[in-house]
Amino acid sequence: MATEALIIFTIVTLFAVSSLTASDETPFVVARKKASVLKLKSGAERVSVSIDIYNHGSLAIYDVSLADDSWSTDIFEFVAGNTSNSWEKLDAGSHVSHAFELESKEKTTYYSAPAVITYRIPTKSKLQVAYSTPIPALETLAEKAVAHKLDLKLLAKYGSHVSLVLIVALFVRIISSPSSKSSATNAKKRH
Repeated sequence: MATEALIIFTIVTLFAVSSLTASDETPFVVARKKASVLKLKSGAERVSVSIDIYNHGSLAIYDVSLADDSWSTDIFEFVAGNTSNSWEKLDAGSHVSHAFELESKEKTTYYSAPAVITYRIPTKSKLQVAYSTPIPALETLAEKAVAHKLDLKLLAKYGSHVSLVLIVALFVRIISSPSSKSSATNAKKRH
């Protein structure tokens, strides 16, 4: 009898908790910023930036605007696209993307700030703000390390040989060293 009451109580509690969480529907915005550097044949470098905005929540968001004003015009020249965009609506579970290209004017290590996304929720009057993920430092017009490529080539060419030698050496070491159990047995037999 007590077990049935406990099961009924558990079921009622689960329904109550699920109804409370269902009534608290909100959007959940995630923005991911990516950048890649492409070296052109002319020696110039282009930075391709893309920003993906995801609405992982359960409500649509409205008046979505994106601004990524962290790119200095002293260091970069805009080639394609612009750093801001806006969308009227972003449904629950959907995403939008925005991309632009820059060309580097000088050799530098550049740290870009996260992009800012503002949006409106129908249940709140205040604009909501979200930030994209930051990107790692971009090294533009930098000399790439040639030694690193050489190391990878050597590893690819001789890595299997080194592994084989190490395995054989380990096997010889194991075979040539007496085990502690057999040493203890031999010591008992001698006495």
